[in-house]
Amino acid sequence: MAVSDIGIDLGTANIVITMGNRGVVLSEPSVIAYNTYTERVLAVGKEAYKMIGKNPDYIAVVRPLNEGVISDEDLAHSMIREFILKIAGHQLIKPRIIICIPSFITDVESRAVVDAARSAGARQVYMIQEPIAAMIGAGVDISKAKGHLIVDIGGGTTNVAIVSMNGIVTSHTIKVAGNKIDQSIIKYVQNKYKLLIGERTAEYVKIHLANLYDPNEEIAIPVKGRSLLSGLPEKIMLSESELYNAIEDEIFAILEAIKKVLGDTPPELVNDIHSNGLLITGGGALLGGLCQLIKRTLGVDCHIADDAINCVAKGTSSAFKKMDSLLDGFENVPVYKYR
Repeated sequence: MAVSDIGIDLGTANIVITMGNRGVVLSEPSVIAYNTYTERVLAVGKEAYKMIGKNPDYIAVVRPLNEGVISDEDLAHSMIREFILKIAGHQLIKPRIIICIPSFITDVESRAVVDAARSAGARQVYMIQEPIAAMIGAGVDISKAKGHLIVDIGGGTTNVAIVSMNGIVTSHTIKVAGNKIDQSIIKYVQNKYKLLIGERTAEYVKIHLANLYDPNEEIAIPVKGRSLLSGLPEKIMLSESELYNAIEDEIFAILEAIKKVLGDTPPELVNDIHSNGLLITGGGALLGGLCQLIKRTLGVDCHIADDAINCVAKGTSSAFKKMDSLLDGFENVPVYKYR
C-alpha cells in the first residue's frame, strides 16, 4: 500500500478517511455549506455541521448523500474534493482511492461515486461493498469457508450480509438507520409534547438516552425546543421508555432485515453463524441495549466490533493489501476497477 493510498467510508451521516499506513486521518459529518448567491463553498464537515438550523437564507447547509447514495453529484464532488485536499494537499502523485458502497447500489449510483473520486484527483478508483469492508476492518478473517454475519448500521442504511470466502453469500439493505431514527424522535416529541426540536438535538437524545433492552421510565434527560403552541422556548423531560416507544418501529425493521438474511442463508452457514454470533458495526452499534435485544429476540449471540464507527474505513484501507484475494474467483466481484 502506497503512502498516498486513500480509503473512504462515504457515509450518509459521516465521512471517514484513511491514508496510507496512518490509519484514520479524518472523521467528519457529511455536510457542506455554500453561498447560494455566489455558489462558493463556505465550509465542509464539522464547521458546516455547526451551521445546521442556524443558517440565513442565502447559506445552504446540505447533506449531498441520502440513504447511502449520492443525491447531489456536484455538491458531493465538492465535499469529497475539500476533504481530500484537507488531508493530502496538492500532491504531485495522484492517489489511488477505494470507496465503500452499499450492497444495493445501482450502476448509475456507482458511476456517480467514481466520478466524485475522480473529480478529487484520483488516478485509480476502486469500490468495495460495505459488509466486506466492515468485516475486514473489524479484523475478521473472511477468506475461509466459514460464514460470518455482519450488521452495519450507518446513517442512511443498514447493511446485513453473510460473508464467506471473501465474498457476500446473501445480503439485504434497508433504508432505516441513524437518520431515520433521529427523524422518529423529532416526530414523537412533536406529536406528544407539541415541541419542535432539531436533528442535532434528536441525535444527542439518541446517543445519551437509548436503552433498547430494558428501558426505564424513571431515567430521563431534559430536551429543549420551541413550543408549537406558544412559539416560545420550552423544556421537557424525555424518559428511556418514551424514547424506546419513539424508535421501536425502526429497531424492529432492522431485526426483520437480520431475520430475512438468516432465512435466505444456506443451512451450513447458519450453523457457523450460531457458533460465531453476529457482529455489529457502524454508529448504530452504539445504541444502548441493542446487542441484548438481538440476542433475546433472535437467539443469536451478538458482538459489537472494536472501534465500530471506523470499521468500514479501516477495511477500505486494508483492502489495498487484499485486493488480489478479494478479486479471486468471483463473478460478481465486490471490488470494481474503472479505467
